[in-house]
Amino acid sequence: MIDYQSFLNKEITQIKPSGIRRFFDIASEMKEVISLSIGEPDFSTPWHVRQEGIKTLEQGKTWYSPNRGFTELREEICKWIERKYHVSYHADTDVLVTVGGSEAIDLCIRCLINPGDEVLIPEPSFVCYVPMTEMAKGKPVIIETKAEDQFRLTAKALREKITPKSKLLILPFPNNPTGAVMRREHLEEIAEVVREHNLLVLSDEIYGELTYGHSGHVSFAEIEGMKERTVLVNGFSKTYAMTGWRLGYAVGPEEILSPMTKLHQYAIMSSPTMAQYAAIEALRNGDEDIVSMREEYDMRRRLIVDTFNSIGLSCFEPEGAFYVFPSIKSTGLTSEEFCEKLLYAEHVAVVPGNAFGDCGEGFVRVSYSYSLNHITEALKRIERFIKSL
Repeated sequence: MIDYQSFLNKEITQIKPSGIRRFFDIASEMKEVISLSIGEPDFSTPWHVRQEGIKTLEQGKTWYSPNRGFTELREEICKWIERKYHVSYHADTDVLVTVGGSEAIDLCIRCLINPGDEVLIPEPSFVCYVPMTEMAKGKPVIIETKAEDQFRLTAKALREKITPKSKLLILPFPNNPTGAVMRREHLEEIAEVVREHNLLVLSDEIYGELTYGHSGHVSFAEIEGMKERTVLVNGFSKTYAMTGWRLGYAVGPEEILSPMTKLHQYAIMSSPTMAQYAAIEALRNGDEDIVSMREEYDMRRRLIVDTFNSIGLSCFEPEGAFYVFPSIKSTGLTSEEFCEKLLYAEHVAVVPGNAFGDCGEGFVRVSYSYSLNHITEALKRIERFIKSL
């Protein structure tokens, strides 16, 4: 009998499975379940973007792209960022097209972190940051964000966690799972701390275009002096409803992007060709698609926040992404107990808040990237469940 455990990488085997997938997997095997658990747009990729992908196949453009991605796409990414955020990058040296934003995050962490380096991670936040840091043999340092601060990272909380070993700050805003947003004045306070302590920043802005209200998303790279310290990660999954196309990108200083490209070259080779051609079309002609989807999400956001507050689950109003993060502390249940009981009693799947860090205990993540009918029925069932308690 082979002892496979003795062969396996210990860093990998000790990583916990994603808490998001657990309840989704259970729900997928049950009948008549309404899932509000996965952060995937319910919209189809806009037709003109799909057409470009189809045309690419019909014309037989199915060969490898350059490692960094097609020059045309990298140029369009630079134009888009300059148009949106007024920050200039060089397509030849400062841009890398990746297989989703997750690959870009992984490459950045692995290329910057040496064993023992500390990575500052605000939580609750996306589930990949801690395990990716651990797999790079870095040390995750968790910074708890709080509901009373609207789940924003504060300069005070950041300063308290910095040590001589601190190297990289991850800025996950707009935030998954809380929907929290950092406005310009908040980012400027963080930038001051970054300068003081000579930190680098990985700014995960995958939900940037899903920012609500009159003032839109502000990129951390826009803040004075931060472009040189920031690797900006973004992609097409959330903005253009292109999750299955698996395409993201990183932009930043050439000195960081160059080793990231080398790692991408050996591990991945290049991103999908068809997806890259579709992304060019999205960047050039997709602004109206962004607006229409954002308006629909905004309507769902207001409905779901109002409903949770009315049924006694306190819910701060998120200003970005497509998640709400209501408190379930009033029920006396833990996050996992609440989700499990709701799933079996009313066949509604949501995600326990502690899947996004220990400080998420007492909350659940609910996605509104689903149709209005889907959400409305789910809210009726949740209200019935709360009354039954």
